[in-house]
Amino acid sequence: MDEFIVISLGGSIIVPDKVDTAFLRNFRNFILRQTRKGQRFIIICGGGKTARNYMAAASEVRKIGAADLDWIGIHATRLNAQLLRGVLGKVALDRIIKDPTKKTSTKAAVIGAAGWKPGVSTDYDAVLLAKTHGAKVILNLTDVDYVYDKNPKKFADARPIKQLSWSYFKKIVGGKWTPGLHAPFDPMAAKMAEKLKLKVVTLNGRNIKNVENFLDGKEFIGTIIQ
Repeated sequence: MDEFIVISLGGSIIVPDKVDTAFLRNFRNFILRQTRKGQRFIIICGGGKTARNYMAAASEVRKIGAADLDWIGIHATRLNAQLLRGVLGKVALDRIIKDPTKKTSTKAAVIGAAGWKPGVSTDYDAVLLAKTHGAKVILNLTDVDYVYDKNPKKFADARPIKQLSWSYFKKIVGGKWTPGLHAPFDPMAAKMAEKLKLKVVTLNGRNIKNVENFLDGKEFIGTIIQ
């Protein structure tokens, strides 16, 4: 397979409180199984809790601007990406991609990527990576099973949605992105994904077997947005 699948991997899956080595081991084995079948991936890591903790620490010391907060978050994504690249080893490109608008020509089965510049999230970067490399599908690996009609961590009556349009998704998440925003997919990224007619599949990244079920065309738990 020459076509890439883009994975937007939530940073809070990699580092929920401390680095989750069990997840990294399972994720590595999953990627190795898939690449042996000929599948190729571009994996961009989010900053997650690491980014939010560092942003919060900076903000406690002084009032800090959005651009500086963003740079803190960007470097958290780069730390996570380097960690993942190291874990994947020779199957991955030997450097991390930081500019999603530049096409990377490589025979490597996996391209690792991280945050780009202030004002955009790694979800937005994932959409740009898909556009640049001709990918049609983005796997959005988060810490929940579905996209919900409201935040399931705050509302017990939150309703899971298995399939929805981009227009309806944008009504749920709104239209503005801010550094550290915790949403199933960045609103700015959603606008571009809709324009490019991309399919985004939101899955619980901790359930590797379920992610593999989707890729293998089996029944899966998750939300398709298109």
